[in-house]
Amino acid sequence: MQTLMGKRVLFLALLTALALNTTTFAAEKSKHNFGRWENSISQFEKQDQKQGVQTGGILFVGSSSIRMWDLKKYYPDLPVINRGFGGSEIVDSTHFAERLILKHKPKVIFLYAGDNDIARGRTAKEVANDFKQFVSVVHKALPETRIVFISVKPSLSRWKLADTMKTANKLIKEQCAQHDYLAFADVWDPMLGKDGKPRPELFKADGLHMQHEGYLIWKKAIAPYLPQN
Repeated sequence: MQTLMGKRVLFLALLTALALNTTTFAAEKSKHNFGRWENSISQFEKQDQKQGVQTGGILFVGSSSIRMWDLKKYYPDLPVINRGFGGSEIVDSTHFAERLILKHKPKVIFLYAGDNDIARGRTAKEVANDFKQFVSVVHKALPETRIVFISVKPSLSRWKLADTMKTANKLIKEQCAQHDYLAFADVWDPMLGKDGKPRPELFKADGLHMQHEGYLIWKKAIAPYLPQN
């Protein structure tokens, strides 16, 4: 009788915890201002209407490090699609996945986000959970699309957040190692100098956004995950 009662108490506790988590997630989502990106997303949709929806390609999505990457210059012979919108977080790419990503049915998605998330107060665990949610949304519609997470980069302007960023990278790398259709592209270590700090020559004057030399490192890091055909 005590065993049955104990199981019942445990079951009720689990239900309560699940309800609290769901409520917390919904509350966080309701506080996030997705509307600020409406103009950017609308511009992408107009571009698709004008040029036609490109499918089966290689889609890059995420924050300003993606938006500012001249993909056609670095990959002139590949069907690359840039869907970066500056200042965005992982949850933004998840929220707009239907309009930004899914209709393109890409073979590979390269996601760079987490940088702004941490700068705005997200913990490493929250960032890792946000990535898990992104994967869930994408793979529900496109189960065989490979998702490559480009690690949160080190930067001069946000070096004080380095420990949180490294922890987020570690947690996401562990997630990727458990799934055949996930991969982790490390740009953290290659962007550090001999002193263990971000290499200044890789960045623009703001200490956050990258110069050509920084993107060359990224290009090398993601090369193993590009479709060979």
